[in-house]
Amino acid sequence: MVKNNIEVDVKVKCIETGKTQVQIAEEINTTSQYVNRVIKKKDGVINNTFVQMMEALGYDIEITYVKRKADGE
Repeated sequence: MVKNNIEVDVKVKCIETGKTQVQIAEEINTTSQYVNRVIKKKDGVINNTFVQMMEALGYDIEITYVKRKADGE
């Protein structure tokens, strides 16, 4: 099982960085509708087979986000 709520995580990170999903979509050259669909995807953004493999091995999945350092740091 994926422990993260990806939709909430993305919304929080958008607030923290002061960006909208529209701005993110523009930065990665896609549409805001596609970004929204990926975030809300029923099966999540992680491959379902991978989730099943980890569950069979007795693990849940928890994603950790690590802020990248700016160039020169």
